[in-house]
Amino acid sequence: MYIIKNAMRNVSRNRGRNILIGIIIFIIVLSSCVGLSIMGAADKAKTSSLDTMTISAQISVDRQAMMSGGGDGEAPDPEAMRERLQSTESLSLSELKSYAQAEAATDFYYSSSLSLNGSAELEAVSTSVQSESSDDGSSSEGERTDMGMMPGGDMPSGDMTGGGMPGFVRGGMGTQGDFTVVGYGKEEAMTDFISGSSSIIEGSFFDFNESDMSCVISDELATYNDLAVGDEITVENPNNEGETYILTVSGIYHNEQSSSNDEGMMGGFNPGNDAANRIYLSYPSVESIISTSASTATTSTDETTGLEMTTALPEQVSGTYIFQDLDAYYAFEEQVRALGLSEDYQVTSTDVSSYENSLIPLENLSKMTSYFLIVVLGIGAVVLIVINMFAVRERKYEIGVLTAIGMKKGKVALSFLLETLLVTICAMVIGTGLGVALSGPVSNSLLKQQIESMSEQESQQEAAFGRPGGGMMDGQRGESGAAEESNYLDEVDASLNFTVLAQLIGIGLLLGIVAGMVAIVFILRYNPLDILVNRD
Repeated sequence: MYIIKNAMRNVSRNRGRNILIGIIIFIIVLSSCVGLSIMGAADKAKTSSLDTMTISAQISVDRQAMMSGGGDGEAPDPEAMRERLQSTESLSLSELKSYAQAEAATDFYYSSSLSLNGSAELEAVSTSVQSESSDDGSSSEGERTDMGMMPGGDMPSGDMTGGGMPGFVRGGMGTQGDFTVVGYGKEEAMTDFISGSSSIIEGSFFDFNESDMSCVISDELATYNDLAVGDEITVENPNNEGETYILTVSGIYHNEQSSSNDEGMMGGFNPGNDAANRIYLSYPSVESIISTSASTATTSTDETTGLEMTTALPEQVSGTYIFQDLDAYYAFEEQVRALGLSEDYQVTSTDVSSYENSLIPLENLSKMTSYFLIVVLGIGAVVLIVINMFAVRERKYEIGVLTAIGMKKGKVALSFLLETLLVTICAMVIGTGLGVALSGPVSNSLLKQQIESMSEQESQQEAAFGRPGGGMMDGQRGESGAAEESNYLDEVDASLNFTVLAQLIGIGLLLGIVAGMVAIVFILRYNPLDILVNRD
């Protein structure tokens, strides 16, 4: 009991030095409170949001892996690379469905898209000036040059615009028309309507299980061509004008996203990329078109290249897998590999990558904060040790008197340690209280500064490429034609929790014990008689 009372008296007696120690510990605790709250908020934001969000993923050709070298530092073989790319095709619907049997996947939906032209009565919405048709058969509005590239990127030789050789390269992209026709197998696949960016304003949706050629079109396309619900529209194979299909408008939808700049640079040559020119059907309807086109197609072989050409419409099948959480998403790749998925394909998720990208400023701030805490704790510990060293030297005579009258060195050392801990506890209480009030506002303020810094760097990079406010290449960088803004997480819950509180208590006690241990070491080394003899 005497030791505690003596420690409390000494705290008051040496108030100047103890106030200095308290200020140092207060600053360390306050900094630690804010820093630990930021790091805790970063971990919480990353785990809690991913645990609650539904994750979707796709399987696509891994071109990057195909174009890599042969291993062991060998340079890639261009010819082998080209052959590998040309021989690898996108997965068929049956293959995509087989991988949906993986245990990790909770749902699977799919869609198929075609590129078609409009008839003379159906004109695509376009803000670009197209060349007029001429007597010599040059390109006009409604015609598009062939994009029938091989999977590896080779362009077939020959006249692809309706001259000598009909069709496009089998297995290639095909001729790109004015309209993108998309067939959906179930309404869950229509993410634009689920998210609310698109909605039906007239009529109704088609039956997803019927192949009755019912479709929904955009309000822009309807206005541009004076169409109403119940009207029929005619579309045709871009490479075979005699191959036409009649669709019935069952509904008209509005897209919240502006399509005025949707075409970008490449969109000026292909209105089919414009959101206003997308026509939605049921998947069975699209499959009916594909089947009819294949049965009436003509084929030929290029004598020069040996490439097989066909007028049959190609389709692009897209499958989306749904997972309950991030662990299921990571487990899915292992499961589909076991089901036979080749290494030429990869599993990717825009949901995961987009969310991880949104956390970049917060993670950068968390990393900077951790470095700052290490520096603060290191400097603070050194300063406290130095102060206690001088304190022990100043009170050396007091130590000698106490030990000379019979007090054991251990009790004297414990008294000095209690003094430091009392000051530490007081400073911790004040620092923690202020830290609780400041951690939230300070964390979000620092996070916004980090986001502004990153946004400024991105703007400077855009300006360096001549795109300060968009530019002619914008169509290649975002669906809207303008540079896509990074959707960063700009606010976090940095409130104090039990984990942070426990860490703060641990840091404060550790600093107090480390500083007190210096006094203990010096006290245990002192000889009381030498201290009294050499009082000076």
